[in-house]
Amino acid sequence: MDSLIAAAGRALAAGDPLGALKRVALREDPPALALRGIAMAQLGEHPVARALLRRAGRGFGGHEALAQARCIVAEAEVALAMRDLGGSPRTLAAAVLTLERHGDHANALHARLVAARRLLLIGRLDEAATALAPLGACRLPPSLAAVAELSRAELALRSLHTKEARAALARAHAAAQHAQVPALLAEVAEARVALDRPAARRRSAGAEQMLRIDQVEALLGSGALVVDACRRGLGVGAEWRPLARRPVLFALARALADAWPGDVDREALIASAFRTRHPDETHRARLRVEIGRLRKLVAPLAGIVATARGFALQPSEAREVILLVPPIEGEQASLLALLSDGAAWSTSALSLALGASQRTVQRALAELEAAAHVRAIGRARAQRWLAPPLTGFTTILLLPAALPIA
Repeated sequence: MDSLIAAAGRALAAGDPLGALKRVALREDPPALALRGIAMAQLGEHPVARALLRRAGRGFGGHEALAQARCIVAEAEVALAMRDLGGSPRTLAAAVLTLERHGDHANALHARLVAARRLLLIGRLDEAATALAPLGACRLPPSLAAVAELSRAELALRSLHTKEARAALARAHAAAQHAQVPALLAEVAEARVALDRPAARRRSAGAEQMLRIDQVEALLGSGALVVDACRRGLGVGAEWRPLARRPVLFALARALADAWPGDVDREALIASAFRTRHPDETHRARLRVEIGRLRKLVAPLAGIVATARGFALQPSEAREVILLVPPIEGEQASLLALLSDGAAWSTSALSLALGASQRTVQRALAELEAAAHVRAIGRARAQRWLAPPLTGFTTILLLPAALPIA
């Protein structure tokens, strides 16, 4: 390994991509291409970075398996930053084994973090927790420790464990200060600020209140019957009934919770559940069937009683009924929530993260673009979607610092 490659690697580890490029910008050998790719990725030029890393991987060839595996890890993180989540994780898993076999444990740990962050983005929380668990016993370099703690914080927030999230962010802040990587410090700061932003709205007995994430956690543990329009389900404490895959039942539960302690007339229930303005006897018969299904599902938590004009929700043990809704609503709310991280998402990645068809996502994006809430960059398969940028925060990318590549 020559001195310029070593100096470029140290510059990247310190978060100085321009300093790295000054040393290797005119070189075309595989180690220099790999370092140029990582530098371009840190500068936000992800398509260029991916092309350079692929050229480097081909240049190393099969006889330099260690360097090739490092390129695969860097390319996987570029894909993560581009929100290109559709690739197979097997290639990254094979690279991890190669790195461990050659004793490059730092880059192997980084690759495991990339895999865990991908799982978090697509909502596979149990798998992400399993992937993160072994890293707790490892002594990580400061930059990797900060990324690991950020991942643990996100997992805790998604699981509504606010205290654990705050503790993980405090550890991430300490590690990021030790690492002195500007982009990483900015990401930790943004994550800490996000804890104090509104996470949901509470509706109860005609009143509405904005809630932070810690207030949502306290509410869910309060013993009240909560109909949660954020996660699409209802429950009391640890008792939870998911309704994400039963939209008609959830629409009925939401309408009943919104009207509590009053009732909802049959015409309004039919309109909310079946989306029709001209109900007939078949709709009324179907309403009775669906109410019966909902009554059976929530029997341990609440009852549903018929009234003169419709139906009403009656929680067990005189509990309060609370409807929890997102800070903003509509079919595009989930899209805006994903795009608010400041990264560029492909349509396929958004579809994967939301569990919706690409055509549905494309229609919603077109409506948001017309309202100037999102913007597109690139064309055809290279097209990516962004929300308006957050002030003082541009990227969450941190690429492998355990260099050199040689």
